[in-house]
Amino acid sequence: MKYILSPSMLAADVTALGPEIKKIGNAGAEYVHLDVMDGTFVPNISYGVPVISGLRKCVDRFFDVHLMVQEPKHLIPAFARAGADLISVHVEACENVEETLAAISYEGVLPAIAMNPATPVEKVLPYLDQVKMVLVMTVIPGKGGQTIIRETFPKVAKLREIVKERGLDVDIEADGGITLENVHEVLGAGANIVVAGTSVFRGDAAENVKSFYKEFSNFNKKTEQ
Repeated sequence: MKYILSPSMLAADVTALGPEIKKIGNAGAEYVHLDVMDGTFVPNISYGVPVISGLRKCVDRFFDVHLMVQEPKHLIPAFARAGADLISVHVEACENVEETLAAISYEGVLPAIAMNPATPVEKVLPYLDQVKMVLVMTVIPGKGGQTIIRETFPKVAKLREIVKERGLDVDIEADGGITLENVHEVLGAGANIVVAGTSVFRGDAAENVKSFYKEFSNFNKKTEQ
């Protein structure tokens, strides 16, 4: 299985977002995770369309845009124009999930569904054939630097099993509290896309990106034995 790192810009130095995103891109990060918070669905507010549009000019990487937004449907065209390659919306935040996912696809962007740690897997199962990815929050959404909630791992494993049983081409992304020390547990549970913020941007971001990909390679070798 191919494993991908999606560094979260939420943990980057806000005074140097352009240089920071170039640094992780040059180091080999294939995705960039962009958290949009509205102050309603989650208590904090982050950045929006202008920042993402500006960052799009800095790097040619896959923009993994995570909308932690209540009823995000009306915002989707703007984020698509800003340069999103994939947009995740929360199953808990959409009155009509199918219409919201269809609106993402209509804009030519890959749709994804996100779920909070307390949300049962069954809530996203009706939409698996409509999405490219399921994002499993492994911390309470809304701020970085939290400790991973290991009780979410069985949900990741169950999703991986169901995706495999159905023969679907659906990625499973884990987001929150992931470090070089616990990333093998996350991959072992069934995630193939890893979001890491603090663990990438604390210290030398370029070296940290390379270290994550080294751990991905080590995990592959271990599972092949």
